[in-house]
This record gives sequence, C-alpha cells and structure tokens, in this order.
Amino acid sequence: HGRVSMLACIGYIVPEYFKFQGYLSPSLGLKFAEIPNGIAAVTKVPGEGWLQWVALCGFYEFVVNEPTGEPGNYGKGRLGITGESITDPASRTRSLNAELANGRLAMMAFWGMFFQDAFTGSAWGDWSLYTDSPLRAFEGELGVQAPVGF
Repeated sequence: HGRVSMLACIGYIVPEYFKFQGYLSPSLGLKFAEIPNGIAAVTKVPGEGWLQWVALCGFYEFVVNEPTGEPGNYGKGRLGITGESITDPASRTRSLNAELANGRLAMMAFWGMFFQDAFTGSAWGDWSLYTDSPLRAFEGELGVQAPVGF
C-alpha cells in the first residue's frame, strides 16, 4: 500500500504541471489536456475507460501476479535494477523501516491532497486564494464560538 500511495501522490502532482497532448478517447474526440485534475477527472473520463482499467488490473491480479517471496521483495536491486541486496541485517532493517515510514507518509499525503481537493477544488497550496476556510464556515453565526487554536 505504501508504494501504491507513493505512485498515487505522483499521479496527483504530475498532471498539475504536465499534460499529455494525445487523445484519451479518439472516438469521442476527448484529449488528455481537456481532463481536469483531481477529483473532477472522475466524471470526465468515459465509463469504458474505467472499465478497461478495472479489467486490466483484474487480469493482472488473477493471471500474472504470483507472489514468490516476502512482501516487497521482487528479486531486484534498487530501482528495479538487478544488483546486490543489502547484506548487513541492521542496515537492511533500517532501510525497510524507512520505506515503511515513507509509505505511511505517502498514504497520509494522498488523503490530505484528496480532501484539500474536495474542499477547495485544488490539491495544492492555493490557501492564499481561499480567505474563508471551510472549517470556519459558521463563525459569523450568533452564539458560535471560534475553534480553539485558530
């Protein structure tokens, strides 16, 4: 889950800066550049595209994916390049713990970007554009106390 979350964070970041100019759906005349970023993209991608993606992932899970060792050990070295693995047990433990910590951080980062996108319409630090925080939506109401610490 950590590695998938790391890729999900990259998938949230990259479309903000780079758009592929090709066609997402040639039959509909829909280009990748026309798809909005973040949560808004879910409704713009055709249903057939989602079906193809689910079918591909399902095919991989049932046919191709055969776990052969401990989780995360794909028999390759760093960055998928065949080479030596870490032989020192203390160094290996430290590296595995670092990867777990980074994976957990990526999980939290993804959910943070997701909810920020849901609240503001942007997954990035455009907080200066939003002077009225959604967390303070009722501060003008009579008898409502401001949240502690804000």
